[in-house]
Amino acid sequence: QVQLVESGGGLVQPGGSLRLSCAASGSTFSVYTMNWFRQAPGEERELVAGITPAGKITNYPDSVKGRFTISRDDAKNTVYLQMNNLKPEDTAVYRCNAWRVVRGDLLNYWGQGTQVTVSS
Repeated sequence: QVQLVESGGGLVQPGGSLRLSCAASGSTFSVYTMNWFRQAPGEERELVAGITPAGKITNYPDSVKGRFTISRDDAKNTVYLQMNNLKPEDTAVYRCNAWRVVRGDLLNYWGQGTQVTVSS
């Protein structure tokens, strides 16, 4: 089992920055692929950043590439999402996700989410 707790959301003006954190507990954090998803009201859930174990590979959709950066600190069991040059369309609930495959079984965990609102 993995418990995930996000923090760092809030209200920010367009062009501003926020850093989200996701603290993990309960299992070996370093072996999990970590993702950040977001979902706005009435919209589909969207993957905005992913990072593999040891941070070897990161991936981003075009909508956030160059503005968002995912990183992880395995010593602190924490994954971060640095968001720069925020736009109103970035407004959503951001959720942290951890997954790994063990003997063919998918282990998949979610945090509760943190609200990000970009507005003037």
